[in-house]
Amino acid sequence: MDTPRIVNWGVNNRIISDSYMRKLKNEELGRLDVAAFKKADKTPLVLVLDNIRSLNNIGSVFRTADAFLIEKIYLCGITATPPHKDIRKTALGATESVAWEYHGSSLEIVNRLKDQGYRAMAVEQAERAVMLNDFKAASSAKYALIFGNEVKGVSQEVVDVCDKVIEIPQSGTKHSLNIAVSVGVVVWDFWSKLKRLT
Repeated sequence: MDTPRIVNWGVNNRIISDSYMRKLKNEELGRLDVAAFKKADKTPLVLVLDNIRSLNNIGSVFRTADAFLIEKIYLCGITATPPHKDIRKTALGATESVAWEYHGSSLEIVNRLKDQGYRAMAVEQAERAVMLNDFKAASSAKYALIFGNEVKGVSQEVVDVCDKVIEIPQSGTKHSLNIAVSVGVVVWDFWSKLKRLT
């Protein structure tokens, strides 16, 4: 018979057996309600969506931002804003918890964020890009992660004012990820690196 052990994972301590992996019920997940989310300490990350055309992708970004307690999402250019049924379908209510703001110009919002002390990081394939796995987060830094259009990527004028370009290393034939997937990969990586520094 296995000896149960206590596992500290996330917000809950759980007693588990090494040989049994029961799926958790929703009420066991320790989910925050919207009011508690808004009061919670946030990860020092904001997301800038530079002309994202797919409403499903936008909704997915909201859901990822909720999962990792992101400070805010800036929806720029042609990027649609809530409320919209196609955003709601993939956001699953995260548009109610995550702060967001619309701005017509990605360039203006990135410059504003830099003036507020954020380090602007375009997620793109570019000369002198730093591979995500090689990037070292600073404990006292705040980051603005900029994600670009599904076809054209982050606009060059925005890349030009960024402090760094972060690239997701890829080994396959496409060297292309859906923007919602890219957000998930990069935000999780930044979140986990920043958590280790606290």
